[in-house]
Amino acid sequence: MASRWDLERALRERLDREVLVGPALAQGPERVAMLYPSPYRAGMSSLGYQWILRQLRDAGFAAERVFLPEDPAAWRKARLAPRSLETDTPLSDFPLLAVSLAYELELAGLVEVLRDTGIPPLRQDRGPEHPMVLLGGPLTFSNPLPAAPYADVLLLGEADETTAPAVQSFFGRESREAWLQRCADLPGGYVPELHGQRLPPVAKASDALLPARSMILSPDTELSEMFLLEGERGCHRQCSFCVMRRSTNGGMRLVTPERILSFIPEQARKVGLVGAAISDHPKLVDLLEVLVDEGKSVSLSSLRADRVARKPRIAELLRASGARTLTVASDAASQRLRRTISKGTTEAHLIECAKLTGSLNYEVLKIYMMLGLPDEKDEDIDELIAFSRELARHGRVALGISTLVAKRMTPLDGTPFADPKAVEARLKRLTRGLRGKVEVRSTSVRWAWVEYVLAQGGWAAGEAVAQAVESGGRFSDYKRAFKGLPPQDYRPWARDEGFRHVS
Repeated sequence: MASRWDLERALRERLDREVLVGPALAQGPERVAMLYPSPYRAGMSSLGYQWILRQLRDAGFAAERVFLPEDPAAWRKARLAPRSLETDTPLSDFPLLAVSLAYELELAGLVEVLRDTGIPPLRQDRGPEHPMVLLGGPLTFSNPLPAAPYADVLLLGEADETTAPAVQSFFGRESREAWLQRCADLPGGYVPELHGQRLPPVAKASDALLPARSMILSPDTELSEMFLLEGERGCHRQCSFCVMRRSTNGGMRLVTPERILSFIPEQARKVGLVGAAISDHPKLVDLLEVLVDEGKSVSLSSLRADRVARKPRIAELLRASGARTLTVASDAASQRLRRTISKGTTEAHLIECAKLTGSLNYEVLKIYMMLGLPDEKDEDIDELIAFSRELARHGRVALGISTLVAKRMTPLDGTPFADPKAVEARLKRLTRGLRGKVEVRSTSVRWAWVEYVLAQGGWAAGEAVAQAVESGGRFSDYKRAFKGLPPQDYRPWARDEGFRHVS
């Protein structure tokens, strides 16, 4: 187990390896902790987190970063509380915590960080001596209700233009009540004490602020030393499972190649173009050609198989920039199911992607998809087995399998979670059918169910996370904590026996 000295030294060394491409830490009394409730490797790979950090520093606030430790148990044993990376300040010493929450399971990390710093996780247990909590992030586009018990204020949707005013009003407040009211008046401002469980519309930022972009490069992230920036925001497609579908905040909003290129620092050798539909950008090929000619390695946050099939130049340029994996999504086991979720990908598109993988010498074609969709049958899995074998004739193929988690604010909202035993059986059927031909990598069905309960739940579901974490944070702890939820938060199809053999 690492000593306190080892843990503190690791933080200093991590900071020394960073390269700043944005505003430096401001000095002054208006200090705010930017908390990401996952480890540094994930947090600093989040463009949204870095973008809001940049916004706060540009506005003159002393915004410092705090993350969930990689090994929280080691920190607790060393009697070391989570602290800021910039000045080694304990989280509890900040008057305001700005939390970025990406998805439901990160609530556990938020509970851990607050608890280990001596801050009661639940708002109702905090007093005037504790920091106040401002929360935003991607989670707020779908269902922020489970996060509400932990925050004084939530900023829903695009917080580009609302975070700095919320922080400014905090430092200029006459009282806590006055601050809450000012935040409630902001676009997307959700104050649980004032609104209850009635949510305001999500905010939409001005296109003039785009693109969001990195402010720090680091070799210690999931996307080592990669400069991230948006090529577009939103999506013009209508996939029924996706929160960022066409109806969300006006669909796809483009950034011109000239504007994108103007923000890429010369020292950035790796560039990540981010967007829910980045491969649909009409000028993407032109942009990639410029970046590749400059000798930069380029990655895209999402690739649509139909777009790659129609514009093979995208795959060619990514390979020329050094990409070794071509990653697309099928999202359903069969063509029938893809139609039911309004996914425009066809078998012909995927075959063309497989051919490109082989002809361009990519190491692997990775395909993401979901099991547990409504009306899924064994016949759909058999179709996937046969089709995957056909794809593998053109090169190495790997399937990344997850279980459908229906989200609020989508057409699949309220869709029951699939019978976990049936999902496990189909996963085994798929693995057996592809053994030795195609690699199958799957995420946990158990934790997908936990995510589902939170994605569909309200305040009580969120409060149950604190109970589960306090009990140890195991899956069995979540099952017990969720049993006490009201019927709308815990459905009868989540029976114990369904999880007997789920891994």
